[in-house]
Amino acid sequence: MTRLSVVNSRGTTAVLEPHLTVRQAAVYLGGERFVRRLIAERRITYVKSGGRVLIAESVIVEYLKSRTVPALRPALRRRAA
Repeated sequence: MTRLSVVNSRGTTAVLEPHLTVRQAAVYLGGERFVRRLIAERRITYVKSGGRVLIAESVIVEYLKSRTVPALRPALRRRAA
């Protein structure tokens, strides 16, 4: 997907980012049912356009970042025998 640049009425440029359908977002988040639950519980931001529900790519990235748990220590390397 490509990003679109648009000049608004004030003459400033805005960048429109790509949006994903629920099915496309489910690839990253683990299932359509889970994505629909996140939407129903208002745990992620979405756009409703007509009958379609769209989720910005940045919302998916932020959701995953906020739920990422860092490792306590670096992985131990095994020595070859």
